[in-house]
Amino acid sequence: MFIVVALSLFAVEPAAAQTNAVCSADNLPSMIEGFFQLTTALGIVGLAVVWQADSLIEMFTITPDQKKGLKRHKRSAMKSAVVLVALGPLYTVAGSMMNLPLAQCVDLAPW
Repeated sequence: MFIVVALSLFAVEPAAAQTNAVCSADNLPSMIEGFFQLTTALGIVGLAVVWQADSLIEMFTITPDQKKGLKRHKRSAMKSAVVLVALGPLYTVAGSMMNLPLAQCVDLAPW
């Protein structure tokens, strides 16, 4: 047991020294922010396309089961977009409260 504790203390220390590797890189924080903003924008555009396509297809469906399926698909697309938009700011706030190293230098709010 003593060997495991001693080994973990020495093995963890070099990793603790590298906590700000992302923040110390030149362009990496801005690249992460840009990637997150791009994927969020594409997700919102994708939601709009899916929503409009489902609404268009819904006008030409005949059976109530098909309409229920399309409404379910629209709801799941909306849930995905809400999660996509809320995840970045939630990580930024929660990460700064928990002192996560990435949240110290990268702002994941899409706006």
